Amino acid sequence: MAATIPTPAPKPAPTIDPDSAPYWEALQANRLILKSCGGCGKAHFYPRELCPYCHSDDLAWIDASGRGVIYSFTVCRRPAGPAFADEVPYVVALVDLAEGPRMMSRILGDPAAVAIGQLVEVRFERQSDELVLPFFEVLAQKS
Repeated sequence: MAATIPTPAPKPAPTIDPDSAPYWEALQANRLILKSCGGCGKAHFYPRELCPYCHSDDLAWIDASGRGVIYSFTVCRRPAGPAFADEVPYVVALVDLAEGPRMMSRILGDPAAVAIGQLVEVRFERQSDELVLPFFEVLAQKS
């Protein structure tokens, strides 16, 4: 009797609403964009209808540099469900973007080489025909 190969579990997909749709569309084009407030001048992440700082609705999309600094991180040694079983260990981090907002993302590369305060840059990782995610990679430190 031939052995059957189990089908991998599907990964969860983000919920895309009208407020976040331009963000997800920009990722398809390898662009990281943020909402910026015309009232207080602060950029924010995750996209929403009102500025989380001053509650203004005077918001516009801006291109982000894609650079940031690792604020905090954890190495996931147990998968966040069956869909991620083949990816452990992996790093999930809070990244302070150059534009000000803090976002959660994955850090690519060797988990043992990740440290708080490291400079990172976005890398666009295609998950499917419909989904691109912004992960980050540690930038080489200049000596």
